[in-house]
Amino acid sequence: MTGRIVLITGATSGIGEATARLLAHHNFKLIICGRRQERLEKLQAELSPLTAVTTLSFDVRNQPDVKRAIDSLPVGWKAIDVLINNAGNAHGLDPIQSGSLEDWEAMIDINVKGLLYVSREVIPGMTARKAGHIINLGSIAGKEVYPNGNVYCASKFAVDALTKGMRLDLNPFNIKVTSINPGLVETEFSLVRFKGNEEKSAQVYKGIEPLKGEDIANIILFTLTCAPHVVLADITVFPSAQASSTLVKRS
Repeated sequence: MTGRIVLITGATSGIGEATARLLAHHNFKLIICGRRQERLEKLQAELSPLTAVTTLSFDVRNQPDVKRAIDSLPVGWKAIDVLINNAGNAHGLDPIQSGSLEDWEAMIDINVKGLLYVSREVIPGMTARKAGHIINLGSIAGKEVYPNGNVYCASKFAVDALTKGMRLDLNPFNIKVTSINPGLVETEFSLVRFKGNEEKSAQVYKGIEPLKGEDIANIILFTLTCAPHVVLADITVFPSAQASSTLVKRS
């Protein structure tokens, strides 16, 4: 089924950007969302020859801003068929006793509350139409806690629980709910976690071939093009060098 309207948060980089590019080639209509207006406009210009694209600029942490942006969609864009909750960040890698309160709040506000704020604006339309598909981007950190991951892992465990809760609550409405939980993916993730320190960021992926945003985008496309009676509920994906959150074979 083509022509479906897809809203993607965090579409200005990494997995979100790669997903927008891939879905544009498969006749999905795109609502690309992010905080960086210039990047949104550039991506819109790139993809508009392929499909219908509109943009929403907002910070998922700001509930009134989220509501204003989604309410502003023109009538022809309001019937969102697919929600991809991709926006998320890690901030810092500190033991619990010395963690930054600012980092903790950012991770909880973006990864948990932001997902809820966007979902709350989109889901009522899906339940009214008794149709839809929600894809939440989790992490292996939402399945296994690792040293110094404490609050980030907690935020992703929350995403895992929320996804399961959504699946239960939305089952009567014929709404599919999918969780995709990647291991090491080379995006801006580590650069943000280490506050722009490129050397530290590079060490995360040293000696392995990590996943790329395009790899996760391909999984999202496959998930969206399964038969109507099929839902891929919970997917964990690693690069071949990774076996768990902490076990990675480096060359």
